[in-house]
Amino acid sequence: MGNEPSTTPTRPRNRRGEGARLRDDIVAAAVELLDEAGSETAVTLRAVARRVGIAAPSIYRHFPDQPAIMLAVVRQAFDQLEAQLRAALDAAGADPRQRLFAVSHAYLGFSQDHPERYRTMFGGLWVPALQGTTVTVSDMEAVGQASLQLLTETLGACVTAGQATSTDVYADTVALWLGLHGLAHQRAVTVAFPWPPDIADRLITTLAHLKSA
Repeated sequence: MGNEPSTTPTRPRNRRGEGARLRDDIVAAAVELLDEAGSETAVTLRAVARRVGIAAPSIYRHFPDQPAIMLAVVRQAFDQLEAQLRAALDAAGADPRQRLFAVSHAYLGFSQDHPERYRTMFGGLWVPALQGTTVTVSDMEAVGQASLQLLTETLGACVTAGQATSTDVYADTVALWLGLHGLAHQRAVTVAFPWPPDIADRLITTLAHLKSA
């Protein structure tokens, strides 16, 4: 019994300068565990180490604790969201109104394509108490700001073009995001509800204070 081989794969030792690759592999393993289990509780130091094929203490060279790994996972997810939003903007043409619809629908599309990651990004279950961890308030405040700024700029362009009547672009952007987030959440948990086919466009038009086309 004592001679049974280990079930944990052994990762080849990194050559000098390859530490960044191991860091990326740790984050990728955490994302895989999250997607497979549908819960961030599956992302433990031991589980991540087993998935990568390293000893658990090796993780500490790159991440001091489990919340730091989850922060990296969430940051990566927001980077992916931002890239998807920018791709939608690039494909939408020059009309500000259509660009706002495009980026808003891209947001909803991301939530449907990556439900586990999306829930973790906004669910808050992974968020540490910030005491006894290396994750700081500043870290948490910075998460998702780039995507929110992109949405703010897109709504602002509608106002500049005379297509929206918002008098407080930032506040109305936050309201629009809350509306999109609420719709994304309810679509995920209320799958049998008969959603009106144009519910997203109605929500975007109202919260962004868009004028009639």
